[in-house]
Amino acid sequence: MNSAEKQLAILLDFGKVINKTKSLNDVLESIANFARDILQADRCSIFVHDAHKEELWSKVAHGTEPIRISTKKGVAGNAALSKEIQIVVDAYNDYRFNQDVDKKTGYLTHTILAVPLLDNQENTIGVFQALNKKDGIFTNSDAELLLLISNYAASAIENAILYDKLRDTQTKIINKLASAAEFKDQETSKHTKRVGLYSALLAEKYGLNKDDIYKIELAAPMHDAGKIGIADKIMLKPDKLSFEEFEIMKTHSQLGHDLLFDEENEYLKAAALIALEHHEKWDGSGYPHAKKGEEISIFGRIVAIADVFDALISVRPYKEPWSFEKAHALLNENSGTHFDPALITLFNENIERIRTIYQELKD
Repeated sequence: MNSAEKQLAILLDFGKVINKTKSLNDVLESIANFARDILQADRCSIFVHDAHKEELWSKVAHGTEPIRISTKKGVAGNAALSKEIQIVVDAYNDYRFNQDVDKKTGYLTHTILAVPLLDNQENTIGVFQALNKKDGIFTNSDAELLLLISNYAASAIENAILYDKLRDTQTKIINKLASAAEFKDQETSKHTKRVGLYSALLAEKYGLNKDDIYKIELAAPMHDAGKIGIADKIMLKPDKLSFEEFEIMKTHSQLGHDLLFDEENEYLKAAALIALEHHEKWDGSGYPHAKKGEEISIFGRIVAIADVFDALISVRPYKEPWSFEKAHALLNENSGTHFDPALITLFNENIERIRTIYQELKD
């Protein structure tokens, strides 16, 4: 098999591996694993370039915790700034090598192959690095192979950077919406933040995937966004609401859904669902649609617990805060009626983590 045929065969095998993965982290992990195996390296790392901080940080790193290194020194830094392949045959006798990382990690580096990852405008967006070839030293042929594989890594990282920027923008917009509801309800950002963190914890313990855990943490603080549409004379009333006033207040669930819902935005869709369902009850006595049991989404069932609990222990113009223990007891009293009993069990099992969140973000 000639060199071109070999490279084509490698890329075909690589394509099969990548096509089996879905999430970005899994794709990059698969790329690093494939490169390590095909190059017969001991480990590989994929670094993302932070031009503002003049750093590289490891998105994937075999055998070590995530690390940050300066682009001003080291082999990976050389690759990032020069945009050229770096091959090192004897690390501790090479001026490009930075021994600080080995000292920090306890690893002993001998040979290195580093390839810059470039975007469509030839800007450095990262570095793909292989360490310690198991038999001999890294060669130009190894560099060619890593270059081929690196095209996938560069594309994945470029998409990740764009996705992160988009997600950051969405997060800021969503937090602004949550803040608007807080102003109306005289709540604090700490309350909504705590609701998000309690919800994320319960979602994790329930077994939701990482994307859904992040989604509920981001979206839960907007559960009362619909209160923007409720008149101040009702929202700010220091006394108990009349029946008619409470009926108007209850419309904030549907108002919040209608305000937040966006078919093309998964975070706003989640926020809209939470706004709609966080006052539904396990026994069907809630509002606005009297949903019962698992008719209520897992997001709605989780946030119902997080919101009630934190509202009870928070200061409000119309009430004194309950003690942590009294609020916890009420959740258990209403397990199976107001709240999903399985989620209350998880809440109980993680009560000390709940307490820590409350203490760290106490008003």
